[in-house]
Amino acid sequence: MKIIIAGAGEVGCHLAKLLGESNHEITIIDNNSDRLAKVGEVVDAVAVFGNPTSISVLQSAKVDTADLFVAVFPDKDQNVNIVSALLAKELGAKKVTARINTAEYLSYENKSIFTQLGIDLMFYPERMAAYEIADLVRESGMTEFVQFGHGKLQLIEFKIEEDSPLIGREISDFVYPIENLPFRIVAISRGEGTLIPSKDSKMRLGDLIYVMALRDTVYEVLKEAGKKEVTVKNVFIVGGGPMGEILAAKLEKTIPHVKIIERDRRRCEELSQILEKTMVINGDGRNTDWLYEESVQNCDVFVAVTGDSETNIMTCAAAKKMGVPKTIAEVENIEYIKLAEGMGVDAVINKKILSASRIFRFTLTDKIRSIKYLSESDAVALEYIVHPGSPVTKAPIKDLAIPRTAIIGGVIRGTESFIAYGNTQIAAYDHVVVFTLPSSLKEIDKLFM
Repeated sequence: MKIIIAGAGEVGCHLAKLLGESNHEITIIDNNSDRLAKVGEVVDAVAVFGNPTSISVLQSAKVDTADLFVAVFPDKDQNVNIVSALLAKELGAKKVTARINTAEYLSYENKSIFTQLGIDLMFYPERMAAYEIADLVRESGMTEFVQFGHGKLQLIEFKIEEDSPLIGREISDFVYPIENLPFRIVAISRGEGTLIPSKDSKMRLGDLIYVMALRDTVYEVLKEAGKKEVTVKNVFIVGGGPMGEILAAKLEKTIPHVKIIERDRRRCEELSQILEKTMVINGDGRNTDWLYEESVQNCDVFVAVTGDSETNIMTCAAAKKMGVPKTIAEVENIEYIKLAEGMGVDAVINKKILSASRIFRFTLTDKIRSIKYLSESDAVALEYIVHPGSPVTKAPIKDLAIPRTAIIGGVIRGTESFIAYGNTQIAAYDHVVVFTLPSSLKEIDKLFM
């Protein structure tokens, strides 16, 4: 595909890198030569200098030949993205998508206006991240999870802690009737890499374990891992920006006690008017003594979503030392994700990765229903729809040419779902969940052609 990205900021740069790895033809537009040079260091892309709202600039980028136009200009003014996306569509781009910074445009009525104007997708990263965090707050034993087939299959991630009974155990220790597997360990993230385990692979302290599970067996998996089910009643949020506001508004509907801490007094007054049940506190979340005085040690989940990655990591680490069962940090610097994990942060959310997963869907054929990049791993989870005659239907899984760095985790067939194993025979119209490293995407894709 020919893809044009308007905006060479952090999101645009990350997206260009991901799309470039999939051998798409990338053109990137920006009016900042330093940002364009930075993108050129990580991906082979055509650079066009200029403002993406300029018709002549768009024409010089050959927008009329673009299969996809992505507007992610690094400017707080969302109008640059909206205008450039509308112009791109009018000038001939097949599909266009734009990043926005307000939830107002995502209401059903307003969204339909932009759809009629020609924008195929608008995405609000702060809301996406807030919703993801809200799910993680409710699923207290996990650091990440992805649902497939409306929850029939779930890919869950958890960390091996010091008291975990899984330390030193081999994958082969989990013996079940092979035709009725309740779950399957599909990957282990360890250090800087991710591996697809063999039967004799051993789990170690600090490993991130990825498990494909049937919906009804998720808590059985967490129990095996030594994770205790916690009823979340108290949530502490540091950061009263857009993400904190959206998160608090969502959580206060079901969780009895939600507190949000914000340094800016004027912003606190605004939040007090917007939020119905959340307690808004004016204070500095970086002050650990003050956090202790506010009884942060008694909360069930601590979330840090300030605009500063370092602050979020450090406050979560401090809360963890105070005894908080689960901490979640929003970390914008991708290179800091492993650092946060090493400092004891239970879960990390990254808006760039969430945005990339959403946009990447537009680059896929109709055989892929969904795709999810995982923030604490270099792997990706995909849900394929099997077309009649696909190579994947020609033999049992054990006889297919599946790369060593990929694994078929589960199958959804009609109203039924099951964990895949060697003798599983995939059929036409099945939904198949695959966990793979990016290097194996092309080979996997061939199986579903």
